[in-house]
Amino acid sequence: KVKPSLKPVETRKRSGKTQKDEGSIAAVEEGEPLSPSAQMFHEPNFNVYIIVIMGCKTPVDLPVIKSNLVHTLLRHPRFSSVQVEDEKEKGKFRWVPTKVDLEKHIIVPEIEPGMDSPDQFVEDYVSNLSKTTISRTQPLWDIHILNVKTSDAEAVGVFRIHHSLGDGTSLLSLLLACTRQISDPEALPTIPVKKSKGKKDRRDYGRIWGWLVGICWFLALMWNTAVAIIMFTATLLFLKDSESPIKGPPGVELMPRRFVYRTVSLEDIKMVKNALNATVNDVALGVTQAGLSRYLNWRYAETKKRHGATEFRNNLPKNIRLRSTLLINLRPSVGGIQALAAMMEKDTEVKWGNRIGYVLLPITIALRSNPLDYVREAKATVDRRKHSLEAVFTNSIAEVVLKLFGIKAASALSHRVITRTTMCFTNLVGPLEEIGFCGHPLAYLAPGCYGQPHGLMVNFQSYVNKMTFVVSADEGTIPDPHRLCDDIVKALELAKDAVLERGQARGTT
Repeated sequence: KVKPSLKPVETRKRSGKTQKDEGSIAAVEEGEPLSPSAQMFHEPNFNVYIIVIMGCKTPVDLPVIKSNLVHTLLRHPRFSSVQVEDEKEKGKFRWVPTKVDLEKHIIVPEIEPGMDSPDQFVEDYVSNLSKTTISRTQPLWDIHILNVKTSDAEAVGVFRIHHSLGDGTSLLSLLLACTRQISDPEALPTIPVKKSKGKKDRRDYGRIWGWLVGICWFLALMWNTAVAIIMFTATLLFLKDSESPIKGPPGVELMPRRFVYRTVSLEDIKMVKNALNATVNDVALGVTQAGLSRYLNWRYAETKKRHGATEFRNNLPKNIRLRSTLLINLRPSVGGIQALAAMMEKDTEVKWGNRIGYVLLPITIALRSNPLDYVREAKATVDRRKHSLEAVFTNSIAEVVLKLFGIKAASALSHRVITRTTMCFTNLVGPLEEIGFCGHPLAYLAPGCYGQPHGLMVNFQSYVNKMTFVVSADEGTIPDPHRLCDDIVKALELAKDAVLERGQARGTT
C-alpha cells in the first residue's frame, strides 16, 4: 500500500533555528553564479546527465508522487531554479529561482497493455532518453514514471538530473532524503560508515619506531603522488590507451547510450572481501576487470575466427593498456554519504555541488587461472591510489586552469586526459534497510550517466543486501552490453567459488 505523505526532516538554517522543511537550505540569493565546475558541465564535450533507474515494488501513485515532491525536492533551491545567462558577462550563468510546473517535470508516457517484453520496453525507453536533453528554460531535472510490470519490479521510475546540479554524492544524498525506511516511516535511511580502528587495533610502536613508521608513510604518499602526477602529465601530452573493441571513438560523448544492469548478492561480494582482507570496492573493481577480460577475449575471438580462434583460448593482445577514470568524492569524511540535512546546512564542512576528483586507474586485462588474482591486483592498485594525492591534484589542476584560462581551457584539458583512457568506474554506497520513495517501496537503485567522453561506464550501487551494477555503453562501441554484464556476473561467481573451495569464507560484515 502506498503511504500518502512523508514527515518532513528537521534542518537548521544558518541562524541555528530549526525549521520543518525537508530539503530546505538557507535561501540562495537570486542571481547566484554557477560554480565553475557546474558551468563546465554545460560545455558541448561535457554535457553530462545522471540517470537513476528506480524499481518500485508497487505501481506508482502519481498524485502521491506530486504531493510529496512539493514538500521535498522542490524545497531545494537547485531544483527550483533556472540557469540564466548573465547579461553583463556573456557565457556565464546564474541560478534564478522560478516557479516549478510539475507537469513539465513528471512525464508519464502512454504504455500499451500486454506488451511482449516490458523489460525491453524500459531498456529502450531509458536509451531513448539519452538522445535528448532538458530545456534550460526550466530546472534541469525530470522524473519519468513507467507503470509497467517488469521481471524485477511492479513499476519503474527514471530520475534524470543534469550534472551541473551536483555530483553523484550530492544527488544520491538528495534522493535518499526523499525516502524513508519501510520499517519506520519517520526514519531516514541508514548509510554504512567506515569503521574507525578501535584502541585494541592501534599498535604501540614507541616514539622512535613511531617516527620511522610516520616517515615511511609520508615518503610512500609522496612517491605515489609523484608517480601519479607523472602519469597524468604523460597522458596529457602523449600517452594513450591501446585501441580496443571497448574504446569509444572521438565524439562518443554525443552518442546515445544503452543502460543494462544486473543485481547480485552483496553477501557474495562481502565473502570475497573478507577472504582477501579487501574492501567491497576492491571486489567490485576486481570482478569488473575479470568480466572485461572475458568479454574482450570473446570480442577478439570474433574478429579472429577466420584464423581458427575461439573464446576458450587466449586471444588477448600482449601488453594491452586499458585505464579507467575512477571518480573520488573529495568531501570531508563525515560518515559515508552524508545525510541531506547536514550537507545542505551552510557553515558546515560539507557543501552541496560538484566536489569530485579522479584518478587514472590501470585495468588488468588478462586471463588468470585463479579468479581471486583479479581482486588482489585491484586491491594493490587501489591501495596505491588511495595513498596518494592524485584526486586532489586532478581537481586542483582543473580549478587552476579554469581560473587562469577560463572554462573552455579547463574543459579541453579534462576532455583530453579522459578521452585518452578507455572507461569510467564508480561505486556508491546505498542504504542498509529497505526504503520507500514518496511512500513507494524500492526494489533496486541503478544509476548511470550519459554525455561523458567514454564509450563505457560501469556503476556499482549497493542497496540493503544487494548490489546492482549498471553498464552504460555506446552501442556502436559495445553492441552487446548484456554479454558484458553476464561476464561480470560470472566473474563474481568464479571468485565466490574459489573462496569456498579454499575454505576461506568468513562472516560477512
